[in-house]
Amino acid sequence: MKIALKCGVAALSLCGAMASAVAPAAGAYPAKPIRLIVPYPAGGSTDVLARMLGQKVGESLGQTVIVENRPGASGNIGASFVAKSDPDGYTLFLGTSTALSVNQSLYKSLPYDPQKDFAPIVLATMLPSLVVVNDKVPVKTVQELTDWLKGPGRAASYASSGAGTPAHLGGELYKFMTGTHATHVPYKGGAPALTDLVGGQTAYMFAILPEAMPLVKTGQLRALAVTTAKRLPAYPDIPTVAESGVPGYELIGWYGFLAPARTPPDIVDTLNKAFNKALQDAETRKKLQDLGFEVAGGPPQALSDLMRSESVKWKQVIDKAGIKLE
Repeated sequence: MKIALKCGVAALSLCGAMASAVAPAAGAYPAKPIRLIVPYPAGGSTDVLARMLGQKVGESLGQTVIVENRPGASGNIGASFVAKSDPDGYTLFLGTSTALSVNQSLYKSLPYDPQKDFAPIVLATMLPSLVVVNDKVPVKTVQELTDWLKGPGRAASYASSGAGTPAHLGGELYKFMTGTHATHVPYKGGAPALTDLVGGQTAYMFAILPEAMPLVKTGQLRALAVTTAKRLPAYPDIPTVAESGVPGYELIGWYGFLAPARTPPDIVDTLNKAFNKALQDAETRKKLQDLGFEVAGGPPQALSDLMRSESVKWKQVIDKAGIKLE
């Protein structure tokens, strides 16, 4: 009896040890597919970015990353959904500069708090813009555009892809920094705005590079400057706005991946490593650069810092211009 009891205790101890050994593996992250919420419709540049990186991250983690489009309200619908999701690493958000650093100043109230409701994972890409004019505007540089807009009796207008978009805020920032005046004409997207710009219905636009560059290359629009702090390696002959008479000017659209707040730090770290690996992949980097994106990457803190600094910057512009959306 004593021998049998000892064997039974030993067996239980062995089973317990084995259970302890396999428990971490059984609960390892990720153990199921991950949802990636994109706050814009399928087919656009944001959606392409999500699917391209989602596939690479899925391969790295050994799980499928399912892209789910939840468009509407300038990204607020998708952001709110993720903010209210379980903080378990299985629902992620492809956040934009608009949803994370602009909307809180544009709208009277938001169903989420960008600073409190998310755990930043990685700053993925930056998207430069171009200052472009139609061929009827007699200017070839930003300084000439500034002087032209200040001409006596000048009544000019600039296009944007919609109220509160980077194209709109970038246009207002330029006006404040140069003391110029122009009427804002919002459109429902970049494509119709550029179409009317080509047709001469408006004079200029701060348009995202991937949408504007094809029209520049075909001679339908004239590029005056890029809106980044430094010249772009892909277009070294195009000066920046800052070096063209508007020191300190910078307008960048950016994209980052986030999880709901209170997501465990080890899961955030796992995701950060997977996304950085995807961004460092040579083939992926080339595809993103061909689409006009500037690849970023780095620690979660880089995205957190950018969200905070951009929020302060654009609040000043929005308040000064009196822009509000319902």
